[in-house]
Amino acid sequence: MRILRSVIVLLPVSFVAFGQSPPPRPEFEVASIKAAPPLSAGEPQVNIGLHIDGAQVNITSLSLKDYIRIAYRVKDYQVTGPDWIAQERYSLSAKLPSPSARDEIQEMLQTLLTERFQIKMHRESKEFPVYALIVGKGGVKMKESAPDPETPASGPSDPPSVNVNVSGGPGGVVINRGKGSYFAFGDNQLEGKKLTMLDFADTLGRFTDRPVVDMTDLKGAYDFVLKFTPEDYRAMLIRSALAAGLVLPPEAMRLLEFSSGDSLFSAIQTLGLKLDPRKAPLDVLVIDRAEKMPAEN
Repeated sequence: MRILRSVIVLLPVSFVAFGQSPPPRPEFEVASIKAAPPLSAGEPQVNIGLHIDGAQVNITSLSLKDYIRIAYRVKDYQVTGPDWIAQERYSLSAKLPSPSARDEIQEMLQTLLTERFQIKMHRESKEFPVYALIVGKGGVKMKESAPDPETPASGPSDPPSVNVNVSGGPGGVVINRGKGSYFAFGDNQLEGKKLTMLDFADTLGRFTDRPVVDMTDLKGAYDFVLKFTPEDYRAMLIRSALAAGLVLPPEAMRLLEFSSGDSLFSAIQTLGLKLDPRKAPLDVLVIDRAEKMPAEN
């Protein structure tokens, strides 16, 4: 009888829970997403950016694959689908319900992408050949970045603006992450400033023949410079262009044959780090269906 009374007490709660509608998904107050000109290997300059100021969000010339990666907090190599999702470019202009809603931007992007591009996807696990970024036997030899000066406490105010800019051309690329953090790739070298090892691994993955996974367990941010041979530098430029969705002519692809990659591995060792080839199971988002042209705004 006591058990029966417990079940009777729980029944109304269960029925209420099952009868409730799921909470509404976060959405932008207004949003416009439009096709942008494709990137071209012949362009003298490329500018891509993410800017958040108050309640205004502006994203310039990202691929659908980039938007999906941001929305679902995954790496570039964890999104698979038709080739065009890395090639076609789109610009977004949106308004947040309030400046304090920034923490929900990823969820708002998920809602927007699903509605405008009619995306259908599923998750699965795949084993990838990867490079594990690990600390070498001799320990870290990089310079840890100086900490940011503490800002005095203040009263309630809008969150600070966010500005991430990518600019580049045939001679290299600069990614400015804001607050003094950046990496610059040009003149046969890669310079990093205030980069975490997670950011460093993501950066390296755009220049290598397989994904790079951070396994260093290092928590700080670091400054460093890596120098490469002209042949390896040229191959890294080609791989970064491919990662950005550019379609290169066959003669450019053949230049990869002249690069051993040895100077990249050697340069990383000068930092007290190592790229160790391994296989690792990784979760991936598989894009089963998506429309190239977003629905009307």
